[in-house]
Amino acid sequence: MANERLRALEEVEKEIAMVLQCAGNIVLELSKDKHNASLLDRQLVQFQSSVNRVESELSGQIRYLTQVATGQPHEGSTYSSRKDCQMALNRAEYARVKLGELGRTCELMLEPQQQT
Repeated sequence: MANERLRALEEVEKEIAMVLQCAGNIVLELSKDKHNASLLDRQLVQFQSSVNRVESELSGQIRYLTQVATGQPHEGSTYSSRKDCQMALNRAEYARVKLGELGRTCELMLEPQQQT
C-alpha cells in the first residue's frame, strides 16, 4: 500500500514536469511573432488535462492522509512527523493554487488569439 502511494506520488511529480513543459512551450509559442494556433490549442489541452490529473491525485492523497492521521500518540513524539505532513500538505496546496493561476494566465493569453 505504501509503495503504491509512493509510486502515485512519483507519477504526480512526472505530471507536474509535464505541466511545466507545456507551460514553457505555450510561453515560447506566444513569444513568437506568428503563433501556431493548433500547437497552442494542443499544448493548452494537455496542460489543462495534466493540471486536472495532478489536482485530482493530490486531493486523493490528502484525503487518504486525513483519514489515516488519527493524531493519537504512540511510542515517542509524533510532532515532527505531523509537522512534516502538514508542511507537505501546505506545499501541495500551494502547488495546486499556482498551477491553477498558471492555467488561467495561459487561457487569458490565448483568448485574444482565438477571437481573431
